Amino acid sequence: MAFFFAQFLTGLANAAALFLVASGLSLIFGVTRIVNFAHGSFYMLGAFVGVTLMEFLPGAVGFWGAIVLTGLVVGLIAAVVEMVVLRPIYRAPELFQLVATFGVILVIQDLALMIWGAEDRLGPRAPGLRGVWRIFGEPVPKYDIILIAMTPFILFALWYLITRTRLGVLVRAATQDREMVGALGVNQAWLFTGVFALGSALAAWGGALQLPKGGADLLMDFNIIGAVFVVVVIGGMGSLPGAFIAAVLISVLNVFGVTYLPQSTLVLMFVVMAIVLIIRPYGLLGREEVAGEHGQVGAPETPIRPYGTRGRMVVTALLLVLAALPFVADQFLLILTIDILIFALFAASLHFILGSGGLVSFGHAAFFGGGAYAAALLVFHTDTPMELAFLFAPLAAGLLALGIGWFCIRLSGVYFAMLTLAFSQLVWSVAFQWRGLTRGDDGLINIWPAPWLNGPVTYYYFTLILAVGGILVLRHIIHAPFGYALRAGRDSPRQAEAMGIDVKRVQLVAFAIAGVMAGLAGGIFVFAKGSVFPTELEIAKSFDALIVVFLGGVKTLAGGVVGATFLSSVEHWLTRLEYWRLVLGLVIIAVVILMPEGIVGSLRSLWARVTGSKSEVSK
Repeated sequence: MAFFFAQFLTGLANAAALFLVASGLSLIFGVTRIVNFAHGSFYMLGAFVGVTLMEFLPGAVGFWGAIVLTGLVVGLIAAVVEMVVLRPIYRAPELFQLVATFGVILVIQDLALMIWGAEDRLGPRAPGLRGVWRIFGEPVPKYDIILIAMTPFILFALWYLITRTRLGVLVRAATQDREMVGALGVNQAWLFTGVFALGSALAAWGGALQLPKGGADLLMDFNIIGAVFVVVVIGGMGSLPGAFIAAVLISVLNVFGVTYLPQSTLVLMFVVMAIVLIIRPYGLLGREEVAGEHGQVGAPETPIRPYGTRGRMVVTALLLVLAALPFVADQFLLILTIDILIFALFAASLHFILGSGGLVSFGHAAFFGGGAYAAALLVFHTDTPMELAFLFAPLAAGLLALGIGWFCIRLSGVYFAMLTLAFSQLVWSVAFQWRGLTRGDDGLINIWPAPWLNGPVTYYYFTLILAVGGILVLRHIIHAPFGYALRAGRDSPRQAEAMGIDVKRVQLVAFAIAGVMAGLAGGIFVFAKGSVFPTELEIAKSFDALIVVFLGGVKTLAGGVVGATFLSSVEHWLTRLEYWRLVLGLVIIAVVILMPEGIVGSLRSLWARVTGSKSEVSK
């Protein structure tokens, strides 16, 4: 029992920093509706700024003073980021800001590398709090006890700020009805800036407070962001008490998981999140209206139509160029084009459910990597011929999407997105930890195509036919009655139900179709590379697809393809630079600010202004 209690205290201490970061994210989302993936970057900045200030400020006063100053410094940086990057695009589709925050992540990563270098920084011990106190005979670090004691005061301070001050009244009002707050004469721009700065300062304080326990490194942002989103979603988006309860729950479970279920540590919190969302779709203390309509991607667009004559001529010319490419290109360019075609099909499969169905998935990589693993496992363990294994890839991914979609479709908006993320992490953990089947992070290798496809030119044409064919099939479905039913459920689900459309069933079928196409892309990928690793199932892979869809343009059927081509080409050339993430981040931010409708949407609008008519090739 003494050991059990000591483990429980360790979990409570870990919950302190996690709650600070999660409460900041919850505040930001509640007011601005921004799904801020750069929140982990401000946590990382807090650690680096904090350790730097602690080196110059001596003693206990200097240690705690450095932590206070860290929040102020990072909050000021966050205010600048909000004004420069996010304020110009608040009127863009709500989840379009996700792309901008990803660009901020890349910029901050390379700036931190330039300023502090690549080496980890050890955090100093808290003055006067070195050593342990024994509780029931078990040693517990003194600093952990202080963190546990501080957490209720932090929660009370935030509760008082939100419920007993004028700022809190405005924050709660903006959470419920931003338009009404603006109609009452409140300057929403400065309110958003202040809340974003406060939320980021809380993340920075969390990063600084954990320094004596962990230090600072360049991977902190990605290491914390998954847990933070889990905490916020379990507690309920916008609920500070919910974030506190969820932070304690997740932290304590992780501590006991390390001790008693070490193989579950990577996935335990996502299992908890999946269970909570299935039972309580809006989190422990969340409410339906807080989730909003975040699956929507702006106002309903005008009815789409197939390509006209000009559009068909453009597509035909592009296909002829791709067909002739092996006659003029070297092997390197062919391989690069294969990669772009695979990524374009993967992005198009996500765009199919996002643009037409309003279903924003954060876990679409589960189907891409699932298809790749399905084919690779057959070849690796049973020597199945490539042709049969390849056919199994989209089938397995489609069945996986059907099973996951059955649980996820009942939710909407951010909660739908986070539940897809939870299931995606479950799939990733199986691939990473079931070494007997998947070989873990060593991956499955020597998965090569059949002899008749074992050449760059033949495999290029194989990829071209399947990738283009898959994209055309998706376009055909969108123009079919099923596609119109899918969009009707996106734009007005109640009216669609009144017309006799089973919206949830249509969405589930669309989710399965998207999984099939993503699995097809994964099958092409695994035989193109000859191997597959768990990285193809990671969160970053799903975010890459989301980014290219938003960059290309959500409301255009060509958005996913154009975005994938643009990002793949830019990444290829920029990775030759030392600080390529910084440049890529700035490029992404520039595209988001200058082209809020995406590349295709902005070009369409420009063409309409130039010609004075609606573009024929926009769809």
